[in-house]
This record gives sequence, C-alpha cells and structure tokens, in this order.
Amino acid sequence: MPHDHNACPDCGLPDLAFAVHDHAHCAEQVLARAEALAQDAGARMTPVRKRVLEILLENHKALGAYDVLQRLAAEGFGNQPPVAYRALEFLVEHGFAHRIRRVNAFAACMYPGEDHAPVFLICKTCDLVAEAPAAPVRAALDAAAQAIGFSIERSNIEALGQCPACRGAA
Repeated sequence: MPHDHNACPDCGLPDLAFAVHDHAHCAEQVLARAEALAQDAGARMTPVRKRVLEILLENHKALGAYDVLQRLAAEGFGNQPPVAYRALEFLVEHGFAHRIRRVNAFAACMYPGEDHAPVFLICKTCDLVAEAPAAPVRAALDAAAQAIGFSIERSNIEALGQCPACRGAA
C-alpha cells in the first residue's frame, strides 16, 4: 500500500535518511515487508540474502559488494565474491535493494513492493543516501523523451551534495 514517502505508515516518524527517526523501527519494517513480499512471490529469502538485506538496512549508507562480502565472511557466510553478488542481485531483482551507480554500491529499498521512481540523494561528506520520491522529475524526463520519440525503459536518478548535518557542520 503506497504511503507518504516522508513518514512511516505505522508510526508517522520521518523515514528519510537525513531526518531524525527511529532507525531500528525503520529497518524492522522494511525487512518484514521484504520477507513477506518474497514469500508471496514464491522467492526464497535464504539466510545469506536476509543477512545482506539486514547489513544494507543497518544505516542509510550505500555499501559496495566487497564491503558486504567482508561482513559476510566475518560472520561465517563465506568469502567468495559470488556469495555477495548473488545475494545483492536477488535483492535488486526483487525490488528490495537499489544499485547506486554514482558510488558503485547498493542501498536497501525503503519502499519494497511499491511501484515508485526514486531519486537518490547522496551526501558526499558522510555517504548517507536518502531515497526520495521523484515523480515530478520522472514526469519531466518522460516528457523530454516523448518529445523526441524516445521510450525510457529504466532510469536511475542520483544527486550528489551535502546532507543537512554535514552542511551545518561545514
């Protein structure tokens, strides 16, 4: 069920990475939703896949595949790159994570199961990544493409800058 992408549907707390919020609650809600969606789709949320999603949900930072692999290896899940890449590929394929191309990393999807077109706001100082709704940006992109007869199949909108905390500290 779609909700206000600025607040948790259960408690009303802000859920953008740059807002002060109950992150444990945020992570629990996303993990529970992803597990339910995987089950509904007949997809298997293996222990490795679940752990990778938990790692991505620990904070709102995008992590590279090798960062994830190091965590998995330290926890006894194996140290071969395919372990991390297969789990990340599964999570992206099922809409539980996004690939952030600007930083060659992955971030948990904060709205699994929802049809949405996010924009990723990446803080160049602290590496936090906020997933924000981008419907107006996507509409403008679609209009520009349509004007020249282009059909967009996929887009990834990313913006690099500074979050409020880092901007305030500067």
